[in-house]
Amino acid sequence: MPDPVVLYQKTGRVARLTLNRPERLNAIDDEMPGEIAGAVERANADPEVHVILLQGAGRAFCAGYDLKLYAETPRPTTGSQDMPWDPMTDFQWMQRATQNYMSLWRSLKPTIARVHGYAVAGGSDIALCCDLVVMAEDARIGYPPARIWGCPTTAMWVYRIGAERAKRMLLTGDLVDGREAKAMGLVMDAVPEAELDARIEALLTRIASVPKNQLWMQKTMVNQAFENMGLAGTQLLATLFDGMTRHSPEGVAFKERAEQIGFNEAVRERDRGDPLGWKNR
Repeated sequence: MPDPVVLYQKTGRVARLTLNRPERLNAIDDEMPGEIAGAVERANADPEVHVILLQGAGRAFCAGYDLKLYAETPRPTTGSQDMPWDPMTDFQWMQRATQNYMSLWRSLKPTIARVHGYAVAGGSDIALCCDLVVMAEDARIGYPPARIWGCPTTAMWVYRIGAERAKRMLLTGDLVDGREAKAMGLVMDAVPEAELDARIEALLTRIASVPKNQLWMQKTMVNQAFENMGLAGTQLLATLFDGMTRHSPEGVAFKERAEQIGFNEAVRERDRGDPLGWKNR
């Protein structure tokens, strides 16, 4: 049997969830979204658990979807249909993944993301669905597929940092380090990586001392404000747009380029800042 993609461990009042594809920087495969939701459900069902930690094994939190697999595989493949494409087929796939990530947001118990290395693209979606995010100062977070081939389906950028800062991140596809992420209010804290575990453990201990019912009430009250601002509707639109980005003329051309020269090289071309040359509009 292969190792689980998400490991589960309980220590005292803390459930520790670990993304477990370190050889691929914990890139998201077909199993990971559902395993995240399953682990959250397990923690919520355990009366001894008060708080949930989400972290990544190895050198990174999560490097996004395993697009080396998805982008280099000739179409039709997951996320890239033959044309004309059926938006409902794509929406059902991405909506399922998005709702699995949102299990962290809707969890009855607080969720904390420990980010080191990278939390990019879909990895940033996962981290930003947690209630609190603590980063290493030299870790990097962002959504580079906003340049071509993606739209953040959880839409958490705008709800965490407001319209102008969210536009800055998504109109450029930039990555920022933990220091800048903290300064813009994207994450709760950023500390030197050598101090990351101590900061996380102190936060877990503090939260875990609070009764579960109090934690649920405070979290639910804050979350409801986001729901009142239309979070569900924004996510529906973002998920539809995500499928469109992969099937636009530029998205299809990027996919063809990834098949020709490899995903990593196609990403370097996309992100280096030159005018994008694949059917650029």
